[in-house]
Amino acid sequence: MSLQQQIIAELGVKPRVDVEEEIARRVQFLKDYVKEAGAAGLLIAISGGIDSAVAAGLCKRATDELTQETGTEHLTLGVFQPYGQQEDIAHSYAVAEAFGFTHKVETNIKDAVDAVAAETEKAFREMAIPRDISRGGKGNVKARMRMVVQYALAFDMNLLVVGTDHASEALTGFFTKWGDGAVDITPLSSLNKRQIRQIARALGVPASIIDKAPTAGLWEGQTDEAELGVSYDENSDYLEGKEIDPAAREKLEKHYRRTQHKRKPIPGI
Repeated sequence: MSLQQQIIAELGVKPRVDVEEEIARRVQFLKDYVKEAGAAGLLIAISGGIDSAVAAGLCKRATDELTQETGTEHLTLGVFQPYGQQEDIAHSYAVAEAFGFTHKVETNIKDAVDAVAAETEKAFREMAIPRDISRGGKGNVKARMRMVVQYALAFDMNLLVVGTDHASEALTGFFTKWGDGAVDITPLSSLNKRQIRQIARALGVPASIIDKAPTAGLWEGQTDEAELGVSYDENSDYLEGKEIDPAAREKLEKHYRRTQHKRKPIPGI
């Protein structure tokens, strides 16, 4: 078995999907988990990107169906989490409007992130290390701070925190360990980016969000494809078992090997 075949099997990606079937299956998955956990519903951070938009649509459908089926209100809380001024924050609100969110809140993480960055730089000075926190280091603080706030809200509201990680991100390790990778449930985990776009269109995600360049939003001007050096079309082709450019294959498999620690349980002895 080739490494490509091993990765596809590990991540559970299908070469093609029946969109309506996948939507129904993932909505049922969310409903079953909420009932099993005895939770009041779900919490999804809506970033303004396609992944969180699709997850938000699935979550809202799941809790609406649960409310109708059980006669007890189940809710999906949409959380918007800008760092200061977020250029595309209107896209987050557009997703909530598209799916009829009645429970939503904005929590700005700037003060909390800046306080952690300041403490880190103070620690560097005390160790006589002449440096500021790096751009990547602060980006990870942003991702982790978002989860701290989400779990604080979820705990007191008895909600499950929903993740947006998917197979195209898992392949490259393109998520923050204990940041956006730290969630209760991941309804997109076996989908590649192309399949997520297909589901987005079926759910009614606004076209402006489907067509925008994917970004983690950790610093100004950052895009996923520029940072990884591989397009999501190549990434999706790889996960569908297709032959791709050898240079792109090498980059993807290098990312996969380098980020194994993100996909494995914490080692111990």
